[in-house]
Amino acid sequence: MKDFKILVILMFVVGAMYYGVEPYAHHIMHPEVTPPDYKFSDLPQAKTDGDAVKGKELVQANCVACHSLKKDGMNAPMSDTDAVATYGLVPPDLSNVATIYDHNFLANFIKNPSGTVQGKADKYAMPPIPLPDEDIGHIVAYLKTTAKKDMTPKEVTQEACVRCHTVKYDNVKTTTNPDSIKKYMGALPPDLSQMIKSAGHHYLEGFINQPQKLLHGTSMPRVGLNEDSQKKVIAYLEKVGDPTKEDRGALGIKIIIYMAVLTVLTYLWKVKVFREVH
Repeated sequence: MKDFKILVILMFVVGAMYYGVEPYAHHIMHPEVTPPDYKFSDLPQAKTDGDAVKGKELVQANCVACHSLKKDGMNAPMSDTDAVATYGLVPPDLSNVATIYDHNFLANFIKNPSGTVQGKADKYAMPPIPLPDEDIGHIVAYLKTTAKKDMTPKEVTQEACVRCHTVKYDNVKTTTNPDSIKKYMGALPPDLSQMIKSAGHHYLEGFINQPQKLLHGTSMPRVGLNEDSQKKVIAYLEKVGDPTKEDRGALGIKIIIYMAVLTVLTYLWKVKVFREVH
């Protein structure tokens, strides 16, 4: 009877610890990873179409004071060194932004960068551009005309990630020197070479477009990638960080077949031996 009471007490303590600690650990300290919202439904539905000719004029008037758009022969007004000294990091080239980013996210970002990325407002150098929705639509329409339609996983990653991150395993360096990035972000962003192993495919799917939810207080902004671009980034990180994954999968199948054949042979040998015994 005494042993039974001890068992009941232990079950109660273990149950209390599990139901008291586990939800906190997995839902507060480590929030649940939810599927990415590629529609960015938390953002206002912005105008993403318009007159590309007017859009080019608006880009020239409002964007190329900081950004380049090399696809259309527009170069940044400052060198990378001067840009880093002024803004904290190198403003991205705009040639392919309409391919890698969701168009609604892009339109909202142009109008209100800090509110769209959901990061720390004081960490974002780009100011809001107070243009009418119609003009924003013209800009997005123009950016669609310059964007490369079929980008490789590496190209998408370089456009979306390497302004802050490195990928040392593939000899990919940031466009901004590490000291400047650390000063701008508050911490040095991690190298992405082994991120697929340290974070995992599932976590990265949720983190890229909702970093504040999964790592509250992080300086990393919401990236705003569309579904195709996010898949390409993760595919690239898998190729760099886990290049033998396919080979291991193929070897696993061969081992299973080998073990199955060995099991059959072992069974036949057992039948033969016991037949001789009896």
